[in-house]
Amino acid sequence: MNRVCLCLPTNRACPATIRAIHEEAAYAARHFGADVQLLVLDSCDDRTRAEHARVVAQLQPTAGVTVHHLGEETQRDFLRRAIRRAGLAEPDRMLGLLLPAGVSYGACTDRAFLLAAALGCRSVHRRDSDSTYQVRHGEKVFPVHHELPSLGLRAADASAHVTVTDLDPAHTGRPVSLAGASFIGELSVDIAEIRRLDEGIYHDVVGLWAPADCHPEARHRLVEESFTGAGTTPFTRDHSTLTLVDPMRVDMCNIALHHDVYERIPLPPATDTIGSDYFLTHLVHDATLPGVLHNRHIENFHTPERRTDAGFLAYQTRFVKFLLSMLYFHHVYDRLAAAGAALLDDRQRVRARPVVEFLRESTTLDRAENAWRLDRIDTAYRKLGGRYEEFAERLTYRREELLDRARRDIDDFALLAEAWPALVDAARDTAPGNGSP
Repeated sequence: MNRVCLCLPTNRACPATIRAIHEEAAYAARHFGADVQLLVLDSCDDRTRAEHARVVAQLQPTAGVTVHHLGEETQRDFLRRAIRRAGLAEPDRMLGLLLPAGVSYGACTDRAFLLAAALGCRSVHRRDSDSTYQVRHGEKVFPVHHELPSLGLRAADASAHVTVTDLDPAHTGRPVSLAGASFIGELSVDIAEIRRLDEGIYHDVVGLWAPADCHPEARHRLVEESFTGAGTTPFTRDHSTLTLVDPMRVDMCNIALHHDVYERIPLPPATDTIGSDYFLTHLVHDATLPGVLHNRHIENFHTPERRTDAGFLAYQTRFVKFLLSMLYFHHVYDRLAAAGAALLDDRQRVRARPVVEFLRESTTLDRAENAWRLDRIDTAYRKLGGRYEEFAERLTYRREELLDRARRDIDDFALLAEAWPALVDAARDTAPGNGSP
């Protein structure tokens, strides 16, 4: 039986999402005979986590579905045991990378990867708590419908399960390593207010995630498609393409990865940085591993806490850190694209060593480009006035810290990537916990 991990990381109240993802798990078990390990990684406060536990306890027992609701203490215990078994140097630092005090989109998914290995799963299917499923004719539109039939198959065999194949014949012998779609609804990054206030400033700020030497036309195109997902058109009928999946066409709330990818390389564990969980989409594409791009898009929405003063400051900091991270990631992505299929071993699996080398290499870059980014952000936000101007003032006091942190985040990622194979091996022999929060 195909054992898979359907994962929901959350740090906010989401009882409706838990119930809905359990429906998707039941769908996967019923229609595809999958053994679904439904993993809720709960980083909420005690009261919210207790409410989630009540929701989990009330879920209808379903053949082929096992629910694991793990709070941070249970996750921390699992990680400590796996790190100890792996015999890693600096175990406390490693634990801090995998379960940091701050919000980390990459680290929460890395924990899911390790727990999936412990549970014997062959794939991880990730959803998010600030999104929901579309509904068509009264039925939820579950992405797993396109993920399970093809993931892990040789591309030549997976072509029978898709609408269209757009793949170089040279790639058809490789395994389908990713399946994903995007979202409809609100922008994936909560910056629509900037566009409403000033379209020109929006273009200036969003354009900062392109390379500094990007041609103006290419920068404009990037801004126009950034964070928009699949637009607003709702689902009407299925369409899927077997291809090298463009990272810009998938969202991490709607993705599945084969274990031969995430057991080789983790995601960046950077804290307070949006977009830190997209690295593997680039790696799969650049290594010429096939994937399935489908149209069962998830519906995205923004939760109210982002509109509060504290939520605004936290989210804008995450956005700025994302922009600063791109100095290093553009360098790495260029190296990955140039390496292409040379990133794969003779079993068509990603080789970790060159990826680590590219990360280490990027940390030697001159950070003048990031100083320029901070200057542009400062100018733009002061023009916007109000709380954006207040945020710009706060940035002036954190300037050096943010520049240092962006580089250190890459160092941390390289350290975790080096340790990752040993961690995954250790996780396979480590019990995930008793399932209580």
